[in-house]
Amino acid sequence: LVQGDTVLATRGGEQEAQKARSSGVIPQLQPVAFTQELTVISQVWHIFQKNGEQIRADFEAITQGRHSAGLDCPHTTLLGKENIFVEEGAKVTAAILNAERGPIYLGKNSEIQEGAIIRGPLALGEGSVVNMGAKLRGDNTVGPWCKVGGEVSNSVLFAYSSKGHDGFIGNTVIGEWCNLGADTNTSNLKNNYAPVKLWNYKKGGFVNSGQQFCGLIMGDHSKTGINTMLNTGTVVGVSANIFGPGFPRNFIPSFAWGGSQGFTTFQIRKAFEVAERVMPRRNRELDEAEKGILQTVFDASAEYRIWEKK
Repeated sequence: LVQGDTVLATRGGEQEAQKARSSGVIPQLQPVAFTQELTVISQVWHIFQKNGEQIRADFEAITQGRHSAGLDCPHTTLLGKENIFVEEGAKVTAAILNAERGPIYLGKNSEIQEGAIIRGPLALGEGSVVNMGAKLRGDNTVGPWCKVGGEVSNSVLFAYSSKGHDGFIGNTVIGEWCNLGADTNTSNLKNNYAPVKLWNYKKGGFVNSGQQFCGLIMGDHSKTGINTMLNTGTVVGVSANIFGPGFPRNFIPSFAWGGSQGFTTFQIRKAFEVAERVMPRRNRELDEAEKGILQTVFDASAEYRIWEKK
């Protein structure tokens, strides 16, 4: 399935997939043109950059012909009520929801607590909670079984992650199973308003994103300690642990442990132990497939943990 020179999907056996992966050439397949409008995520910042428009499109597709479950709290203020869709079991208590500039979708059994101020577009996943007093400023996606608090702007949190406390994230992408400690703050704008440079694994260095606003890009299972400060355009790998005073470097490799004063390696067995404690809190278990993925990332990312070479 192709659109122009872009390959969207292929169907074939394992051998064909392995050949394509190793050679970059898809053998003996008949191309089928995809002619509909398409949104392509070719850079990591496209995830948050295109999020608002995708929420609008998905909202139309998901809610078409359906009836919202409604909200019955008399102390909740709803603006643009026709653009708010509530799935079964979702609960809102004494909050402000403004959907005049974009839709708000509340997934099954999600919750918005007292004093939260929500501006659409927002997609709140199943079982997720917006904590008391939170401010969600629009163009946000909160995946299933997440916890969100503080101030969030134009950001995407994948499933099972927690940013439950005060602190700001903006123009940010957070992977699965991440946890941001209380008062973690990310910068999304340089003091000189210059375009943000971002670490690029393929290039092996920093590239100009062309974006004036770009915050944190964080891989799965990574965590920050309380009062962590992250500079504009910081890229954090998988299962990294960041803590301590000051601004750490803008690229923090997978399985790094430390902060501005230096890093050591968070060993894979320790990563397994933490995941085995964390995941049952969301009724999940660390299985062998997930362990294999983490081990592969640990091995592949060794070249970036430069302190190991000293």
